[in-house]
Amino acid sequence: MGRIDELARFLDSLTVQNYPSVRVIVVDQNEHARLDTVVGGRPFPVERIRSTEGLSRARNAALALLQADLVAFPDDDCVYPPETLARVAARFADETSLDGLSGRAEDESGRSAASWQADPATLTDDNLWNRAISFTIFLRREIVERVGAFDERLGLGSREPWSSGEEIDYLIRAVRGGARIEYDPSLVITHDVRADTAAIGLRDGSSVGYLLRKHGYGARTVGRMLVRPLGGIAVAAAHRDRGRAAYRWSTLRGRVRGYLGASDSNSSA
Repeated sequence: MGRIDELARFLDSLTVQNYPSVRVIVVDQNEHARLDTVVGGRPFPVERIRSTEGLSRARNAALALLQADLVAFPDDDCVYPPETLARVAARFADETSLDGLSGRAEDESGRSAASWQADPATLTDDNLWNRAISFTIFLRREIVERVGAFDERLGLGSREPWSSGEEIDYLIRAVRGGARIEYDPSLVITHDVRADTAAIGLRDGSSVGYLLRKHGYGARTVGRMLVRPLGGIAVAAAHRDRGRAAYRWSTLRGRVRGYLGASDSNSSA
């Protein structure tokens, strides 16, 4: 939505993949036909559909059209490095019990957010928080069909305070349903590293709080999720990093707001 060059760059990165079978569903939420020159003329099928505004709504509109054995959820502004799809497909072919795979994000210079975990792991509902983001996730279609739709109260454009975290919600539902999903930090997808602003901290913190309440996490996990930002505030204050301290404080406020807000929304539903 609102971008052309980024989508063209992503589709270009698919063109150079050493993998023979690719199909792309582009969910267009633009008012005008700005993508006409971007999606046409590709050496792989591109199906373009429309949906109402919202990231989770867009993904849900595309789910009914899935045909491939493996499903990914790339952002329009990410890039798949060469051999990414061949590598992912080989991993799934070698491990028939593998239901999903998650990688890590780096920008073009090789910089990665400090929150990413360094060690491979099998995802659980307790450890997945810093081991997945939507554009690094690959799932078997059977798992997508089992989990179903994305929560449209989450994700950009949802008009809710917790307008992120839709992929974390999806993975929680998947692993609690028995899916085996592995985190491989050596599987890297290129994407700009965002700035940790107070506004982002409040938004993402609200989403975490919402998910903790929605999925009934226990007091130990909830407490840990609240203590972490407090520790970050203390460290930032010790280094006199006012911007980092503001981000951590907003994260804490968001987690409390999301947790209490999820309780209120569930009570009124």
